[in-house]
Amino acid sequence: MWTRQHKKSKTGILIVPAITIAFLSYFGFHAWHGQYGINSKYQLEDRLAVLAAELDRVRSQRLTMERRVQLLKDGSLERDMLDQQARYMLDLARPEEVVILLDTPSAR
Repeated sequence: MWTRQHKKSKTGILIVPAITIAFLSYFGFHAWHGQYGINSKYQLEDRLAVLAAELDRVRSQRLTMERRVQLLKDGSLERDMLDQQARYMLDLARPEEVVILLDTPSAR
């Protein structure tokens, strides 16, 4: 016949819940803060919005430049555009002209 000489400890009951809590805490933390977590998703969406705005700005600049280049192409060369570019590149102006300098390079 078997007899137990020691009392049953209550720490054995807490092992499974402690491991479960540790497991859920670890994966919960990484689900929120990890490389592919929820927080990273929000950061990527913010970056996407910033880059989309920059892409729109660059596209509009490109279209503006393409229009200006189209005016300088052979066959459709406009004298005013050629005169403007020559004066800008050579820093020349006629004596009766007034020159207004702007800080923004896109105002050319």
